[in-house]
Amino acid sequence: MADIIIATYGSRGDILPLTDFAARLQQSGHSVVMTASTEFADDVTDRGIPVRPVDFQLDAEMSPDDIDPLKAAREMIMPKGMKQLGDNLLDSLDDVPADLVVLSPFAELAGHPFAEFRGIPSIGARLQPLSATAEYPPALMGAWSAGAFLNRRAGRFAASALDRLYAKTIASFRDRLGLPGKSARAMRKQRTAANWPILHGYSPSVLPKPRDWRDGLDVAGYWWPAQPTADWVPPEALSAFLDAGDPPIFIGLGSLMVSTSEAKRLSDVIGAAVEKTGTRAIVQSGGVGLDVAGTGIVNIGAAPYDWLFPRVAAVGHSCGAGTTASALRAGVPTIAIPSPGGDQPFWAERLRRLGVSPAALPRPKLGVDALASAIDAALTDPTYQRAAQEISHRIDSEDGGGAMVKRIEELLGA
Repeated sequence: MADIIIATYGSRGDILPLTDFAARLQQSGHSVVMTASTEFADDVTDRGIPVRPVDFQLDAEMSPDDIDPLKAAREMIMPKGMKQLGDNLLDSLDDVPADLVVLSPFAELAGHPFAEFRGIPSIGARLQPLSATAEYPPALMGAWSAGAFLNRRAGRFAASALDRLYAKTIASFRDRLGLPGKSARAMRKQRTAANWPILHGYSPSVLPKPRDWRDGLDVAGYWWPAQPTADWVPPEALSAFLDAGDPPIFIGLGSLMVSTSEAKRLSDVIGAAVEKTGTRAIVQSGGVGLDVAGTGIVNIGAAPYDWLFPRVAAVGHSCGAGTTASALRAGVPTIAIPSPGGDQPFWAERLRRLGVSPAALPRPKLGVDALASAIDAALTDPTYQRAAQEISHRIDSEDGGGAMVKRIEELLGA
């Protein structure tokens, strides 16, 4: 049996899907250690998986009144931020034995030199498509499409731009590990020539594998968070609310942090829209800090979506990969409220094309009338419900975690 590291970082939705194959690898007799953002490390250990927390705080002095999510995201993905994150990741793994390392996107910059230093194979684990294809631009570039030729050019340009952006960052990791000099571009070309394996943890029923992807790039199916070792018990207020009437809607915007004033604005908009539609709602505070008043509203903290979403009539969410997966699995319509940047606009547009969601409502411009209209559409137009249930049935027949375990064990046996 093998020692396996699953190197990841990010939000709860970035991390928990990877516990699917982590737990299955353990059940097969392998020793598994995951990395995780400090604030979500307990979510991993609660599932019986050893974790090495990775702390990262670029600007610890930022006031809640001044939080700008786009600025914070940009600072994190700039070379300074990624160097700090990569160094912290390498620190956390310094004494962890490994025969193979699984790399999520945030772990790749430091993870590739780490695997080379250890002399072990690696495999990519992605929740969104980032590789060049004619079918769409890389997911992190948004929801647009410029046609086959320009889509593929955009993917290739993005890869080259990242090589240039992180050239010194990757060189610093190689130097730290005592590896000979090699450019970021040369490393990427070497991986491509070797058909470096990357499995994507989303459903081919939601987004099929592009016809022009190289060998080694595969769409495995969704990875579902492993079950915690202790059963989750819902708060009494939530249970009572669910039992008191028809299924409510759910609204939550994930772990995104916004300024105090933006949190209040969003809370006011959501409260007014729910009141206007006359529906009941569960509102999750999340990183945004939503706090919505109203007789037909209950506010909650963290809750397992596999328990909660089948009990609601529709899910309003920011369209991160993990929440998107959970809503589709539950077979309920989505009300898409993506933030700009990242993969959220990409998945929001995909949900619209699948027919499970009205047109997206970008979070910075979210208004009462538009949100109320989307809620009404999701609840009263049966085409959204039918499409959501059809996708859910397809997803149920897939086994993304099993596909990932099989590929990892093939690499270990090679």
